[in-house]
Amino acid sequence: MPKSKIKSSEVNLKDHQYYFNRDLSWLEFNYRVLYEALDSRTPLLERLKFSAIFCSNLDEFFMVRIAGLKQQQEAGVTKLTPDGRTPSQQLADISARLRPLVSQQDQNFEYNLKSQLVAQGIHLINYVDLNQEQRTHLHEYFEAHIFPVLTPLAVDPSHPFPYISNLSLNLAVVVRDPETDKELFARVKVPSVLPRFIELPKELRQQQRDKTAIWTGVPLEQVIAHNLEFLFPGMIIQECHAFRVTRNADLEVEEDEAYDLLLAIEQELRKRRIGKSAVRLEIHASTPETIKHRLMQDLGLEDMDVYEVEGLLGHRDLFYFMSLPCPELKDPPWNPVTPNWVKEIQQRRSECETEDIPDGMDIFSAIREGDILVHHPYQAFSATVQEFITEAAYDPNVQAIKMTLYRTSGDSPIVKALIAAAENGKQVVALVELKARFDEENNILWARKLEQAGVHVVYGLVGLKTHTKTVLVVRQEDKQIRRYVHIGTGNYNPKTAKLYTDLGLFSCREELGADLTDLFNFLTGYSRQKSYRKLLVAPVSMRKRMIEMIRREAEHCRNGGTGRIVAKMNALVDPEIVEVLYEASRAGVEIDLIIRGMCCLRPGVEGISETIRVISVIGRFLEHSRIFYFHNGGKEEMYIGSADWMTRNLSRRVEAIVPVEDPNIIKELQEILGIMLSDNRQAWDLLPDGTYVQRRPSDEDHQQSTHETLMQMALNSVSTH
Repeated sequence: MPKSKIKSSEVNLKDHQYYFNRDLSWLEFNYRVLYEALDSRTPLLERLKFSAIFCSNLDEFFMVRIAGLKQQQEAGVTKLTPDGRTPSQQLADISARLRPLVSQQDQNFEYNLKSQLVAQGIHLINYVDLNQEQRTHLHEYFEAHIFPVLTPLAVDPSHPFPYISNLSLNLAVVVRDPETDKELFARVKVPSVLPRFIELPKELRQQQRDKTAIWTGVPLEQVIAHNLEFLFPGMIIQECHAFRVTRNADLEVEEDEAYDLLLAIEQELRKRRIGKSAVRLEIHASTPETIKHRLMQDLGLEDMDVYEVEGLLGHRDLFYFMSLPCPELKDPPWNPVTPNWVKEIQQRRSECETEDIPDGMDIFSAIREGDILVHHPYQAFSATVQEFITEAAYDPNVQAIKMTLYRTSGDSPIVKALIAAAENGKQVVALVELKARFDEENNILWARKLEQAGVHVVYGLVGLKTHTKTVLVVRQEDKQIRRYVHIGTGNYNPKTAKLYTDLGLFSCREELGADLTDLFNFLTGYSRQKSYRKLLVAPVSMRKRMIEMIRREAEHCRNGGTGRIVAKMNALVDPEIVEVLYEASRAGVEIDLIIRGMCCLRPGVEGISETIRVISVIGRFLEHSRIFYFHNGGKEEMYIGSADWMTRNLSRRVEAIVPVEDPNIIKELQEILGIMLSDNRQAWDLLPDGTYVQRRPSDEDHQQSTHETLMQMALNSVSTH
């Protein structure tokens, strides 16, 4: 009997050896991000951008995941993860894996990228390498622009160690008092209100053969460090070392006890700004042990929490260089296309002589002709989703707009459209998720604006984050009410819609409209809705239905047929889903998983997951869409929506996944999955040992890049009409 057909009872599929650790898997994802900064095929300034993303990702990882593990460790938690680790073991293993990655990033920038920047006329210079004329300029700049902002803080028996704010860059300064010959310690914060890199004027830039460099500058902290005599007059500057601190920044809101959730989260945000316990200290490798241990002691950190680098601290500031006018050092610009169906509407309107939009010349008429799929950033968010909401806001036939908002920009046209809709007398409901991590403050600001305009703002359910991406528009048409819906995979954020790949479905199918009506009643009222006509809704029915569909594929195989699953998502972490996928693989189901980030499933294990393949696609756009395909004995089913296969998505969040029923849209989604599965430029294969290997074409002429292919397809789709 083939091992893949062994009965499930003969193997313990919960065994730790069959699961990867989620945090170590996340580190492997962030390494794939870092690799874009290492890869010579990536344009130079884009390589700096990826180094900045790697650093920014790590900051959040420490603020949330490491902080959480430390809290578990301090609380004496001994419960094992599905892969069999305690919190202490996880912290040790994370540290061991992360240190070489941090070193690799540091070395790549200092000894590779900086020299390549010089070759392109971009000079990030160390202060010690400046000539006298450049030093004189920076000396004057310091006096005029930097010195007034600085506040040196002494540390002695009468001045306790100052509070070091989260993600702040600081200088640890040792001075000697010539009168007492006593060494004194002080801290100087590098102000975040000033540019991290101080640019020299054109006449003082580096000369490169016969032309002046494009940009020449110095890190701000070095300018401060070489002008400390202004801050400590009469003292002898002994030494100065930069350091950076990361703190626990996760919110802790007891929702059951919070009378006003908005107020409770505002209070927690103030605590975050003040900060909780430190979780990481970044210092230069040259920092003396005495300074290092003093900082560790004052911050309550151990050796495991200290990360030493030889060069620049805080690579997230490298985003700065993307603003340089060097298009040849960046990816070619991409302008999302306007789909043909939108162009046809625009053409009809341009030929219309009235100011009001006649029936048949709006987005609603296009949706009535059949379901429509939109794919961002290949298709313009502004011309599709944003226009749908804007039209609804001003359409006299629209009676109500209901919408979930997880993350959006503060100046979003969508927020403005909702305000306009309320002012136009429409019933407008916005479910704002205040607990969207690191967007809480932004969400509070525009939630208040919505409330002030008369929008009914709801802040979600106790104990659940509302992560679903849905819009419901109720419209009076002749003598009937028709409901229009948009159900998507991404946030209603015009800015991220240009960077994240996401899908959305427009429809006026009655069952979907009824489902969204029930869902909004569940979110805003006291509904105990337990079943939906079409939608898979978490935490109500999604987990159960997903498991049923995976097991259905296995049953087809056991009955002599074939089974096939293709699933694309951001992360696969939920142990129950992993176990059911193992069961399906052992029954012979062919499974392809396209998972950008964390994957706790171990593919390709003999007798367990031989028929499961996992790839990750990393490139110029962040893969964010979720697509689920089930062969179902030839009666294919496809779904898109907001949920990953993570425990938090299936059990602790409100999520919605919609079945795709239009045959043409099903083919379109299958084509997207096929393109990703055949990618040999951006795709990485997950091996059974947990490592990822990037695919490489044998011939550069046969390179297949997911993002390049889909951009070209988008251009072709409109250029032929």
